[in-house]
Amino acid sequence: MSLPLDLSVVVPIYNEEESLPILVEQLLAALRPTGERFELVLVNDGSIDCTADVMGRLSEEVPELVCVLLRKNYGQTAAMAAGFDVASGDVIVSLDGDLQNDPADIPILLKKLREGFDLVSGWRYQRQDAEFSRKLPSRIANRLIGRVTGVRLHDYGCSLKAYRREVLADMRLYGELHRFLPVLANIEGARITEVKVHHRARQFGNSKYGIDRTFRVLMDLLTVWFMNRFLTRPMYVFGFGGILAITGSLLVSAYLLLIKLLGADIGNRPLLLLALVLGLTGVQLFCFGLLGELQIRTYHESQGRPIYRIRATLRGGETLL
Repeated sequence: MSLPLDLSVVVPIYNEEESLPILVEQLLAALRPTGERFELVLVNDGSIDCTADVMGRLSEEVPELVCVLLRKNYGQTAAMAAGFDVASGDVIVSLDGDLQNDPADIPILLKKLREGFDLVSGWRYQRQDAEFSRKLPSRIANRLIGRVTGVRLHDYGCSLKAYRREVLADMRLYGELHRFLPVLANIEGARITEVKVHHRARQFGNSKYGIDRTFRVLMDLLTVWFMNRFLTRPMYVFGFGGILAITGSLLVSAYLLLIKLLGADIGNRPLLLLALVLGLTGVQLFCFGLLGELQIRTYHESQGRPIYRIRATLRGGETLL
């Protein structure tokens, strides 16, 4: 009977045939001396070069290697989710497959994680990327995400992160939410920190990200903000907006009624149209809130998903996990 693994390293791969052998070599050099029982989970996200052939050859040479071949290119979030599902280690580390993350930093993340944290995020404090096309937008995005979500990290975009297995088991990834994993973990009550890690210039190929990534980040940020603040209480946002709109409609209507009683003509006043629009909007928002509440209850009850997370239970002076 095989012993359970301490560590799984998940690497989503897309068109990295040149980087892959070097990456595996560096990962083995960084992890074998640590004494950790580990596996390397490589997820081929529908590469159109020879990445699959390289993975097949490496799987015959490296016993720690687990290769997952997706049917097509689903995107980084789906590739990471597939790797997390396959991984069997108590701790899971993710990193990019383009050699820009340094595998030698993994033991640093593991040490920090075992100080009592649930998620340790890498911080590329000396990032080796173009200033205006990559670093500047990233700094703006990091500050915006931190301010909106309340989870303050210097570098959300760094893929080098370490997670406890139970934290990932509580999260469901979809869309392109991989860059918001710390926020999703925070929703589940995880203890989060970050450490400085090295960052290297790309050696082979070109970046897979374009300027359209900025717009996707903004749209995903709205989703994550709502999940972080109102996941279990959608009526708070829709209902509050509905009450404000209905109250505004009643106030405007009362004013119009008063001046009508005083003999003024209100038929052509824009305020009459405003009162109607506010009233209808308020009713709709309130109904959206009720529907949201029903859907949230269906979501939690159908999956048996609790609305709380227990870190530990104390009984008789002992801690029961």
